[in-house]
Amino acid sequence: MWKIKAWAKRLKQQIYVLYLSYKDERVPWYAKIFTACVVAYAFSPIDLIPDFIPILGYLDDVIIVPIGIMVALKMIPKEVISECDDKAKNMMKNGKPKNWVVGSLIILLWSIIMLWVILKAYQIFS
Repeated sequence: MWKIKAWAKRLKQQIYVLYLSYKDERVPWYAKIFTACVVAYAFSPIDLIPDFIPILGYLDDVIIVPIGIMVALKMIPKEVISECDDKAKNMMKNGKPKNWVVGSLIILLWSIIMLWVILKAYQIFS
């Protein structure tokens, strides 16, 4: 049980590292785009596979997010990761950042996607 908690804590810290790395000018543009997508997905309250679906619901939390983090960390220069890792440790001690604008944009984006899916489904079935 302790291994799972330690793994989850490390995963959370790595998400903060990606969050901070995204803002660094030394990170290539393609890495910034991928990193932003991984962080947005990790912080998003809406999952690709809803959690209420047995077994598959937690698939994204256990497989998709860690793989995305691993790929994003490989794209970012080591010195940036090292600096951001120290900052992330401090952030975890002091509490996570609250950015209501970004949170609102994520919810708006997912709402637009869901509306588009509903409209397409309506067109297909009517």
